Amino acid sequence: MRTALTSLTGCRHPIVQTGMGYVAGARLAAATSRAGGLGVIGAATMSVPEMTTAIRRVKERTDAPFGVNIRADAGDAAERVEVMVREGVRVASFAMAPKRELIARLKDAGVVTIPSVGALRHAEKVAVSYT
Repeated sequence: MRTALTSLTGCRHPIVQTGMGYVAGARLAAATSRAGGLGVIGAATMSVPEMTTAIRRVKERTDAPFGVNIRADAGDAAERVEVMVREGVRVASFAMAPKRELIARLKDAGVVTIPSVGALRHAEKVAVSYT
């Protein structure tokens, strides 16, 4: 099945497993991606070293694309973005809209960025940041 989502992310099926903190670790993300969906590591509840280990575990288990979800307002968000870029993560998803610099860094590296939008004001902020 070809959709805009599958074309953008490289997954086979337009199914996204959300990055749920404490639930969506490497095992779930890898299994989802192996099955053709887009697995997402819920890294907002992980330290940077734990996130790095989770990314590497997914890469050991599958060569399918996957994503990592972080909080854009985290003090170490820029460091997390650098880890995602260095490790070749295909999709970055965010709770809360990230700063323009983070989006620019990800786009420059070819990482697809997908925000979580829970309110009109978040959508407006993201629309300005992503253009």
